[in-house]
Amino acid sequence: MTWTAAPSRYDNMVYRRCGQSGLKLPAISLGLWHNFGEDTPHALKRDIACTAFDLGITHFDLANNYGPRPGSAESAFGEILRTDFAPYRDEMIISSKAGYGMWPGPYGEWGSRKYMIASCDQSLKRMGLDYVDIFYSHRFDPDTPLEETMMALDHIVRSGRALYVGISSYNSKRTREAAAILKELGTPCLIHQPSYSMINRWVEEDGLLDTLDELGIGSIAFSPLAQGMLTNKYLNGIPEDSRATQGKSLKSQFLSDENIETIRALNAIAERRDQTLAQMAIAWVLRNGKVTTALIGASRAEQVRDCVRTVENLDFTDAELNEIAATTREADINLWAASAERKGPSR
Repeated sequence: MTWTAAPSRYDNMVYRRCGQSGLKLPAISLGLWHNFGEDTPHALKRDIACTAFDLGITHFDLANNYGPRPGSAESAFGEILRTDFAPYRDEMIISSKAGYGMWPGPYGEWGSRKYMIASCDQSLKRMGLDYVDIFYSHRFDPDTPLEETMMALDHIVRSGRALYVGISSYNSKRTREAAAILKELGTPCLIHQPSYSMINRWVEEDGLLDTLDELGIGSIAFSPLAQGMLTNKYLNGIPEDSRATQGKSLKSQFLSDENIETIRALNAIAERRDQTLAQMAIAWVLRNGKVTTALIGASRAEQVRDCVRTVENLDFTDAELNEIAATTREADINLWAASAERKGPSR
């Protein structure tokens, strides 16, 4: 069946300038970390992606190792680009990353020039693209000189493989160092992608958001829903088909009785705001303008629709913010190492 994008796709989405660049991003972006691998029917991937674009989501976020199998999410998205999205490439921001394990041997992960450039070339081939809009260093490499990784990003832009570059999960100190190198090279850092949610606030403790503000770098918060914890999915326990039971990114021990009670209390606040818990969680991340866009994942199109309705109410009263802070004070559920210097999971 032939698909044509909705004429109304730009009517309701909010678009925010990314740092001090000329680029605007939708307040909500779609990540293809989960549900775009070989374990998901292609028709479902297509429905999720097309629904997102119809609702004004122009930014699609990938990485070399997204799957499962690693690379399969990019291959699937490449098929959608060749068919449904073919007329709309210039209306889209497509990003990819390199940093986590992708192929065997000493050149298949981290931040060397060889790995970064080879991975970018592989990503372009899988997606059938001449360039990506944004290419990221997916994580800080403690064993490779930061200059080497940033010079690789600079080369990727200068060679036409990407329009912009970004970094992901770097702490404030390393972000300053990376941004200074890129600025000197003449390829400024466009964007930073950290994990951030109501129950995962390492970026506040680290001062990262203030650093990005100061440096004029945009931000895209991944896991604003804490891998589904900040939705209605776990209000009554752990469903059999959830990530917590599938051995994916959410460990069942995070869903303790105490944490479930925190989630239920947050849900009560959301209900008073006439929002779903997911909508409130996304709005909270976007609340003060320091985060450019919130990166969501979805296992079905209706979840995308629910999340996009967040833009109808992004404002909080001081009383609501204080109540949320009090409710989540003891949560501190960081699914990833707060320090960019440590090894993290494949994401």
